[in-house]
Amino acid sequence: MKRRNFLKQAAAVAAVAGIKSVSAQEGASRLHAVTAGVPVPFVKTVNGIGRRKLGRADAEVSIIGIGGYHLGLPSVREEDAIKIIRRALDEGINFLDNCWDYNGGVSEERMGKALADGYRKKAFLMTKIDGRTGAEARKQIDQSLSRLKTDHIDLLQIHEVIRMGDAEQAFQPGYVIDVLQQARKEGKIGFIGFTGHKKPAMHVNMLETAAKHGFRFDTVQMPVNALDEHFDSFGQTVIPVAQKLGTAVLGMKSLSNAAILKTKTITAPEALHFAMSVPVTMTITGCESMANLEQALSVARDFKPMDEQQKIAILNKTAPVGNAGQFEDYKSSTIYDGTFHNPKWLG
Repeated sequence: MKRRNFLKQAAAVAAVAGIKSVSAQEGASRLHAVTAGVPVPFVKTVNGIGRRKLGRADAEVSIIGIGGYHLGLPSVREEDAIKIIRRALDEGINFLDNCWDYNGGVSEERMGKALADGYRKKAFLMTKIDGRTGAEARKQIDQSLSRLKTDHIDLLQIHEVIRMGDAEQAFQPGYVIDVLQQARKEGKIGFIGFTGHKKPAMHVNMLETAAKHGFRFDTVQMPVNALDEHFDSFGQTVIPVAQKLGTAVLGMKSLSNAAILKTKTITAPEALHFAMSVPVTMTITGCESMANLEQALSVARDFKPMDEQQKIAILNKTAPVGNAGQFEDYKSSTIYDGTFHNPKWLG
């Protein structure tokens, strides 16, 4: 997309969402109240890694979680993926992220193998499904259970809420919300949430639609990083709504799919530290190697949130490159929209 057209589209979307793209000067000079907010307190630490209560849900999760997508990539050997997962669990990380569609199911299969030999009891296991119709949602839940080699999934999330119509569709009788509630009654899943990376307004619509139907999500997953703060921000828009509802915020894309590194403004540890210092319950990070995991463990061990001045310094550095969203293509393009390219996954 040419820059002129991109900026026009970004401005139009921001206007619809009620969010403006701030100038570099504005972004550098102010720290939003949400970003300045106090992170969720720890309830305990395990091997120096803090754990927090999952919103109002009766569960505790590590402040950092291991993303499942990277573990299923062809460039990562299966035995290495298993070692990464098990070392993370041994070191005090208990939150594992995955999705039914990641790498054609390979990510879930590898995680299932890693959870053998007693490792399942150490994990808070989350996966996601794309299915929206009753039949497709049920099929994907059962496939995920089989691949993960478990009889229950601790948290099941609706993947890719990337359309304004997703909310109303999800709550249609017999569609995905009904299926998830039934699966919970059957003991197949514990908690229910949703994810997305497109527009904050879509997340707010999902939360508000749920409230209209007398339903409350346990979790909401979204991009939380030092670029998001400057353009069409999930952190500024969704976190306050989730906090009022008692819905746990799960941060993802702490490096903006590695784009932050391309800006040459902040380092990977700085980006992860910033993302973990805002009011989120936990932050998911992708690990393709043991070195990636060790870096994440280093940030997470004995973690102390950045203070206000430290966060301002990070925003000062990222504001000049973040005010138009050019390094957040998951917001402005369909590159990362799996269900756009594979609509059959929806059912």
